[in-house]
Amino acid sequence: MSDLPNVNEFNLGPISCHAFNQDRTALALSFNSNVVNIFRKSGSGWSLAWTLAEHDKHVTSIDWAPKSNRIVTCSQDRNAYVWTLDSASQQWRPSLVLLRINRAATFVRWSPEEDKFAVASGSRCISVCYFEEDNDWWASKHIKKPIRSTVLSLDWHPNNVLLAAGCADMKARVFSAFIKGNDKKPAPSPWGEKLPFNTVCGEFSSGTGGWVHSVAFSPSGDALAFTGHDSTLTIVTPAAGSVQTIRAPSLPYLSALWLNENQIIAAGHDCAPHLFENKGQQWAFSASLDSAVKKADVGFTARDTFRRMDSRAQSTTSNDTEVHTHHQNTINSIRAFTGDRNHVDQYSTSGIDGKLIIWSTNNIAKGMSNLHL
Repeated sequence: MSDLPNVNEFNLGPISCHAFNQDRTALALSFNSNVVNIFRKSGSGWSLAWTLAEHDKHVTSIDWAPKSNRIVTCSQDRNAYVWTLDSASQQWRPSLVLLRINRAATFVRWSPEEDKFAVASGSRCISVCYFEEDNDWWASKHIKKPIRSTVLSLDWHPNNVLLAAGCADMKARVFSAFIKGNDKKPAPSPWGEKLPFNTVCGEFSSGTGGWVHSVAFSPSGDALAFTGHDSTLTIVTPAAGSVQTIRAPSLPYLSALWLNENQIIAAGHDCAPHLFENKGQQWAFSASLDSAVKKADVGFTARDTFRRMDSRAQSTTSNDTEVHTHHQNTINSIRAFTGDRNHVDQYSTSGIDGKLIIWSTNNIAKGMSNLHL
């Protein structure tokens, strides 16, 4: 694949979530509906192979386990399903999940070992699900305290036990999701040593009060990044006792991904992936990585934009409605595409414009040429 973004337009409506299988030959998408569409790679495009229609309301999140090839989905219908491909019929079969929640499920992610998964919800709790062979279903335990509002995002620590959560109560938290009889005791980490279930290993905020849209552990698990609706990116390093909050020169970010220990990609309402880098133990915004962005527009806040329009006697009702990015609307999801946890080579973004774009990290040097601070 070239360094240019690979744009895939499905034209089936806004994409609410997406996930790839291990070898990237299959793609699961939900187009803001109760249906999950699974596409297979077909030449330079994608062809529809399966439709999963078990949910009654909008599917809010999808995750595809790379090793076991199982898909987990969750929905506003308060349910989650684990899907397994039947080798004989070549059809996806759902398994029962007992979430025990009374509000919409909002986000789901498999643990690194794929022996459990976590589901966020509007019930002010997180359901940590594990398989009970005797009953042939996925049971759950709830992480509740001190969550005071909807949980919007989750991410697993590499040790398969710690779980980060971003919440609408304006906090990012790190919990222990240790399941007795299922998990091995994890090695000590900067987040703590004794980790019984629901232990709160840390609670953080940006300091300016935005609800937390996205959380992401660093490749080593020794740091946590989270994005807020106050247009901030915050990086927490517990070993150093450091919490750095960066005021982003853009609209709020909805998703974030670590490329490596010193680089983070974030994207959201600004319709373009942005790069943040750690230089000399100090994190800072570096550049927009969308080469389609006009150089004059990079690095300016909304206030700057209106100020420039006023100085030029331009009207906010100008006929120039073009969005100068590959994505033409909000990006709501970033996923690693190729590489490994320590070094992501390519990443994918999906958005409300119905596009799924695959980006190469080789374009970072080119994106840096657009930097205007």
